[in-house]
Amino acid sequence: MRIQKFLSQQRIASRREAERLIQQGLVRVNGKVAQIGAQINPAKDKVEIAGQPKENNQKITVAFNKPRDIVCSKIESEGKTIFQLLPQFSHLNAVGRLDKDSEGLILLSNDGVITAAVTSEEHLIEKEYQVRVREEISQWHMRQMQAGIKLEDGLTLPAKAKFLDKHDFSLIIKEGRKHQIRRMCAALNLTVERLKRIRIGNIGLGGLKAGDYRILNAKEIAALKSTA
Repeated sequence: MRIQKFLSQQRIASRREAERLIQQGLVRVNGKVAQIGAQINPAKDKVEIAGQPKENNQKITVAFNKPRDIVCSKIESEGKTIFQLLPQFSHLNAVGRLDKDSEGLILLSNDGVITAAVTSEEHLIEKEYQVRVREEISQWHMRQMQAGIKLEDGLTLPAKAKFLDKHDFSLIIKEGRKHQIRRMCAALNLTVERLKRIRIGNIGLGGLKAGDYRILNAKEIAALKSTA
């Protein structure tokens, strides 16, 4: 298996992020710096990422209200990162992504079950967003999103869309395609001005202000896992 694919399957980094980590010499296989495209045997080879603690068996999941202009990557060349704001959680990984121009709830975790539950391709967990667009919207736009929007990578799953006012609506989806909501809006000739995620499954932003975080308790984690 290629090293990039392994890192992606283990939810350590996307393939693109994995390539950047490798290019920066931060990935080692059996103590040696890895090269892009290197083949590994996951059952035998030991893969390490520089900067990650070798021993950290405590599972922890953090809810973070990501401000706009902050990136979810650990690659500082992409911009100011979550982990620069929260260096105490540098051993965790972002569960899924929010693009740089989006804001709101993202989970940080070292619990593979949580990561798999939230990012599963089986589309089990709802993600709720508040969306503001430049153009005026109508119930017609809501019906289109509810039915599914045809994108270049296929038809989106039916969503729950609710009209709030002429420029604002809420949207609940279960998928996690790249820039999905922005692309859905673009397909309807709508320009997103603000995109904020307010809920992942049973975990909501609550009173978290931008830049604040809280550690999920055992009951919340159990409920999130039970969804999957």
